Amino acid sequence: MQDTAPRDASGVLAVEIWRGGTDGGFARYEVPRRANQTVLDVVTHVQRQIDPTLAYRFACRVGMCGSCAMTVNGRPRWTCRTHVSKVAADGRLAVAPLANLPVVRDLVVDMAPFFDKWARAEGRFIPPQEPQSDFAVVKPASAKRRAADAGIECIGCAVCYAACDIVGWLPDYLGPAALNRAWTLVNDVRDAGRDRRLAAVAGDAGCHACHSQQGCVSHCPKQLNPTESIAGLKRATAWASLRGKL
Repeated sequence: MQDTAPRDASGVLAVEIWRGGTDGGFARYEVPRRANQTVLDVVTHVQRQIDPTLAYRFACRVGMCGSCAMTVNGRPRWTCRTHVSKVAADGRLAVAPLANLPVVRDLVVDMAPFFDKWARAEGRFIPPQEPQSDFAVVKPASAKRRAADAGIECIGCAVCYAACDIVGWLPDYLGPAALNRAWTLVNDVRDAGRDRRLAAVAGDAGCHACHSQQGCVSHCPKQLNPTESIAGLKRATAWASLRGKL
């Protein structure tokens, strides 16, 4: 494929990309600098023009799916929405797989542990056992609806999980995304799994393991606040314990 994009006056970008598995290392490439170039553009150039064996993930390219998340100059980011001009002003760029997840190969990580924790946190809607006679009415202005709305836009990209120091030293910790999902369901008045869900997130690896450092907040590409959701779970589990439901 012929490369016809306009070159930037700054010339060449020095790129280091992680190759191999967990015990791999960085390989160096030189990529033409382009106007409005994203980190995903750089990785794609390397795979298409230099080394077709490079493994990485992407899908939508417009910040909707989160599958292109990688570690860029030490920080987890969506590479499709990260412009080189903002993170590599000195002309150097290092791209690695997301932290806290097993490396499959190169820039591809195994997302199974991340989503397994959603399941452990009961991050799925549980309908009532008895069928309802009518649709549940959820008032948009109610406190529970607003609490659910605040965290419901999570797309499961695992950027917050990769940024979480607690996950790094306590691998069993459920993580900010799973706990954020649990909090949205705790506030869903239609859901019948509140007690079961609170029990699932109340253990040593649950919401009380969070140190409220807000790394998840500062890194979330959707500007969500998982720390606030986790604080809500801490309050909810405390009240459930006092009422003898845990």
